[in-house]
Amino acid sequence: MNRQVLVTGLLRLTALLPLPLAHAVGACCGWLLWWIPNSARRIAARNLALCYPELPVAGRERLLRRNLLETGKLLLELGPLWLWPGERVLALVRGSVAGEDALTAAARRKQGAILLTPHLGAWEMAGLYYSSRHPLTILYRPSRLGLDELSRQGRGRLGGKVVATDASGVRALLTALRNGEILGILPDQDPGGEGGVFAPLFGIAASTMTLVSRLALKTGAPVFLTWAERLPRGRGFALHLRALPEVTAAVSLGESAAALNRGVEAAIRSLPAQYLWVYKRFKTRPPGQPKLY
Repeated sequence: MNRQVLVTGLLRLTALLPLPLAHAVGACCGWLLWWIPNSARRIAARNLALCYPELPVAGRERLLRRNLLETGKLLLELGPLWLWPGERVLALVRGSVAGEDALTAAARRKQGAILLTPHLGAWEMAGLYYSSRHPLTILYRPSRLGLDELSRQGRGRLGGKVVATDASGVRALLTALRNGEILGILPDQDPGGEGGVFAPLFGIAASTMTLVSRLALKTGAPVFLTWAERLPRGRGFALHLRALPEVTAAVSLGESAAALNRGVEAAIRSLPAQYLWVYKRFKTRPPGQPKLY
């Protein structure tokens, strides 16, 4: 059995579970990540040490433990979010989304907007929610697990158009923006040395994508940042939305990228246990600086 078939089967299996049970099983997987030495734990611990040096060691250990439990929940909720009927998924959103009126107004004016969904909370939930309410073009990076078709179907089944991170995908983003539609972009992936600029994130020079800033500066489109907070005991998700006017109003690409990272950092600080700390966010270093992992 190849890896793609195995992962697809696991996703379909977890989709049979109610969300509270899926999150409970995910938390158990997170406990294993906590107790058994592994690369995910080492990377998360390193990131927390880099980003929260002011926390005492015991405090960072507690945050690490909570984060690995949330990471387990993240993995187990993918099946339900990608495969459940749309109405059942949308029913998981609790309460209204403060600040959504500004995004809705931009969509009604055909002004276009850029919606950033960092790796915080359940970003798949955020994408599904907004694509059910607005014309949304979603940028994604092809999966190493060979799950592109399943992920495209899961992310686009409530109305979103899903495009890959290649030249045709970028052209599709620009066309959608000029047509007054909304773009959905993950802003906190490491683009590498040639695909980004270095901008501060938690006081660390982080290779930061320039795509968002280039689009915002070129078109004047407003930028928003959103995340879906995972509620305790599988009770659903609370969505948060913030405007980031400084990204569009910046006078340079570097200043815009710095404003983007400030917005991402503020969101992470509001919910640090649910960020994807197992990702090597600071893998690319400025010339002459030592590796961090």
